[in-house]
Order: sequence, then structure tokens, then C-alpha cells
Amino acid sequence: MAAEHDENVIWHSHAVTRAEREQQHGHRGVVLWFTGLSGSGKSTIAGALEKALHDLGISTYLLDGDNVRHGLCRDLGFSDDDRKENIRRVGEVAKLMVDAGLVVLSAFISPHRAERQMVRDMQGEDGFIEVFIDTPLAVCEARDPKGLYKKARAGELRNFTGIDAVYEAPERAELHLDGEQLVTKLLVQVLDLLRERDIIKA
Repeated sequence: MAAEHDENVIWHSHAVTRAEREQQHGHRGVVLWFTGLSGSGKSTIAGALEKALHDLGISTYLLDGDNVRHGLCRDLGFSDDDRKENIRRVGEVAKLMVDAGLVVLSAFISPHRAERQMVRDMQGEDGFIEVFIDTPLAVCEARDPKGLYKKARAGELRNFTGIDAVYEAPERAELHLDGEQLVTKLLVQVLDLLRERDIIKA
């Protein structure tokens, strides 16, 4: 059935190209993929970056793990297969947004290297920047902004990354951030990288 479906679904190229959209925006399209443990600061940093980029006139969109699970991925649980499908769907959405010329900020635990590599392969090397928010488990657990670590320790929440589910830290992230630093300092590092890579203007 899948093969028949594949044969009859054809990708249509549009009259307006990605390069033309990027030219209109005045910057390149790219995915910044923020990964790290729950409570590491992914969403906080991504949100601060979105505001900073918006203030610079950059066209952005922030894809947040919880928000996506309210709609696009509301039918998925937290098994390994469902987590993989969650990331695949987000990667496909991000790919469309990059084609639209946007700077896409994606904040997802995405605990497995294979899943993150899958999204990297979708985007191509020049369209994907992996940002590892490296925050010790003890710090994340002390923050516990959603009370999830407390539930996991009490056995009320299964397959929770860092407690009874594995997190595979990136081996070659484009940017490795210390999650214990001030957000303002981390923001400067991300903006510097975007300028160095000529994604936004210096």
C-alpha cells in the first residue's frame, strides 16, 4: 500500500524558489535544533533568541515540544517509536518552513542521536544547526519547572528522559552551550554563530 501511495504522490516545484524567498526576507532559512534534558533551558533560550531575532527584523518561527503535542502530534505517546515519529513530523514541518525562508527554532529533548541525525539529513548540512544545551541532571531536576522529575522519581511518570530513559548527548553539535550560564550570555553565542555562518547579517 505504501509503495502505491509513493508512486502517486508527486512533489510539485513552485514558481517562487527558496532562494527568492530568502532574498525577500533578507536572510537565509535554517533550523536551529535545541536539544537537552527537560529543564535544561531549551525553550527559555529558544524563546529569548526568537525575540532577539524578531527585533532584528528576522522572520522566525519557534516549534516547541509541548505546543506540537497539542495538535500535530497529539496522537502520539512517549514510547521510543512515538518519540521518533514525533521528531520526524517536526522535522518535516521545519523543512517546509526553511523552504519558506524562515529561521526555525526547534526546542525538543530529542534524546536519541539517530532521530537528530534524521532531521539533519532532511535539512542538509547547510540547513541544520544542532545546539546542545548541556545542563547537569541535578540542575535540571532542581529546576523541575513542570514537576515532571518529581513525578518520575515517584514512579508516576514512565520513560522519562534522564531518569528511566536514556539521553544521548550530541557528539558533533555545531554549538555546545553551558546551560548553567545566564541566558543573555548564551544568546550572544548563538547570534555570533548565525553571523559567522552568514545566516543573518553581521
